[in-house]
Amino acid sequence: MGVERSFVIADLVGFTAAVDAHGDEVAVELAETLVRAADRALGPGDAVVKGMGDAVLVVSEGPRDAVGFVRRLFDEFADEADQLPVLRAGAHHGSAIARGGDYFGAGVNVAARVADLSAGCQVLATGAIAEAARGLGVGVVDLGWYDLRNVSDPVQVFEIDCGHDVRGHTIDPVCQMRVERSGAAGSLRHGGRQLWFCSLECVGRFAADPERYLDGNAR
Repeated sequence: MGVERSFVIADLVGFTAAVDAHGDEVAVELAETLVRAADRALGPGDAVVKGMGDAVLVVSEGPRDAVGFVRRLFDEFADEADQLPVLRAGAHHGSAIARGGDYFGAGVNVAARVADLSAGCQVLATGAIAEAARGLGVGVVDLGWYDLRNVSDPVQVFEIDCGHDVRGHTIDPVCQMRVERSGAAGSLRHGGRQLWFCSLECVGRFAADPERYLDGNAR
């Protein structure tokens, strides 16, 4: 049955790097952490549709519900632990087919493509979601029009303030985990840059082959 809903897809930046550095058990833990945070962030008009490895799909009754959910999600995920990958998300209000507890179609596809555009600690959304955010007093920035993969017409994309304060945090260049500088397991200075690490294992990996990990993601 065709429905109009708001869809949010959130995923973990650097998930593959984290699993490579820390093993398959970490993959399971991270996936469970994301779904757990999503469950806690749900409002009356929201539902977790499914977890998808390093991502989660959530459906909301409308754009205002989606804005509230995604901002709560960033807070809930941050509260889980300091050493986690960075979260990002994409949101879109549109049509989809509801079947067997899942959703299929253009609404979900556009949300996925918008999520692909997002960077760590960033929420991107399309017009109806952005309008709802403005109505709620949430900061919105127009990023312009994008040609999205497998979407016929260009889509206007906006950045929505996720409400999460990331000051004091950095990214481990080896595993891409979020690290609080004051609680980092180790720190090195390389090429004029100070880098922080979640574990001594990551310090060792970096020291053995710095150029492998200096791809611009450390901050």
